[in-house]
Amino acid sequence: MPGSADRPIPDESAVDSAQQNGGGSPIDWEALPGPLRLRLAELAADALDAMRPSDVPAQLRPVCRFAPAKRAKLGQPALIAALRDSGVFRTAVVDWCHHHRPAALALDDGDPMVVAAAAVLLGSPIAPHYVELIGFRAEQGQLRTERDSATARAERLTAEIARLRRELGEARQAADRVGDENSAEADRLRKRLREQGARLKEAKDAAKHARGELEQGRAERTKAIEEIAAERDRERARAVEERRRADRASAEVEVARQSAREARQGDEVRLALLLETLEGAVGGLRREFGASSGSGPRPADVVQRVRAHSGSTGEVPDVAALDRLLALPAVHLIVDGYNVTKTGYPELPLSDQRDRLAHQLAALAARTGAEVTVVFDGADVLAVPTAGPRGVRVLFSEPGVQADDVIRDLVSAEPKGRQVVVATSDRAVATSVRRRGAYAVSSAMLLARLNRV
Repeated sequence: MPGSADRPIPDESAVDSAQQNGGGSPIDWEALPGPLRLRLAELAADALDAMRPSDVPAQLRPVCRFAPAKRAKLGQPALIAALRDSGVFRTAVVDWCHHHRPAALALDDGDPMVVAAAAVLLGSPIAPHYVELIGFRAEQGQLRTERDSATARAERLTAEIARLRRELGEARQAADRVGDENSAEADRLRKRLREQGARLKEAKDAAKHARGELEQGRAERTKAIEEIAAERDRERARAVEERRRADRASAEVEVARQSAREARQGDEVRLALLLETLEGAVGGLRREFGASSGSGPRPADVVQRVRAHSGSTGEVPDVAALDRLLALPAVHLIVDGYNVTKTGYPELPLSDQRDRLAHQLAALAARTGAEVTVVFDGADVLAVPTAGPRGVRVLFSEPGVQADDVIRDLVSAEPKGRQVVVATSDRAVATSVRRRGAYAVSSAMLLARLNRV
């Protein structure tokens, strides 16, 4: 058929090569084959009932009112558009498949349709190749259907020709029997004979045209296969060249890393010498003025309603602050843990959210010298960590106690005059800590600050 040779479709070996080398072009959602669009729409429609309302895009809310059995068919355009435009919705569909239909995400499935849908949902680099493969197979199926239709039509025309020949023979026999006895009937039969001859000629012409179309379809299919093979060879050559470039880049990166390590080692030696000098000077000043070392407990260490063995190091290096809020002297930064992590990276498991935030805060504490305390709800935590990252106090509320109340207790425990900053997007918590004399910043603002550390 026309158009089948305009878009080269790689076979399974080309797809495997693309998967091994990380290649692939962006997916053209408008050009997805019909069977693949229906597959994606069915998965998205099945996942709608299990989603949170906030994960459902606005254009899909009318689709939610359809009967479940009709959503994929009636709402297909809206479902495909939502998968294309909304990363949150696509992630929610993938999560639903993980829990309810894990086989739908199998990239090693023997069915190319299943692999194509999984690759599109997961953003796999093999997705464009499988999309083209499905499109090619759909076109092949259409060619086979048209070929079978042409063959059936030719068979019908052949049968019609045989029937007309029989009728022509019968007419000739009737004409021979009548002969001269009934010239009028003979004329009528001759006329019918001529009509049958004309119809026979038309049937032969139609059969010839059908055979020509069938041969043309076969030639186009052969040409498409040849172009696909040529494109596959070009893709393999490009993959080899890309692999060579990647090897050269890796070698250059390793050289740069070695140079950076050597420079960093020199800086660390100079920094260690400077720190030893500063420590000696500070120790002398403390001995001269009789000042305490400041290693005693802080007000946040005596707050109640915190689970035992919450992680705490209490070690905060004295480093110059880098932004306006954290530049305040002896500032105490208190972080509403899950409020921040669910704003910044809600897709991670809770334990990974806690670890990532704690290490980011440790880097911030090391850079600014601020006292940092992060509070998490302890109701769902089975094993409370015994220590947090260096420079960060990690607290878990006791069962039945909310982290919001612990934050309010931490602010109330601080002496008047000390500057306290609370990071939360909870309006009730922000209002209550402001009344106690603390600053309040949003979770998004803290995340933006952490990303600069």
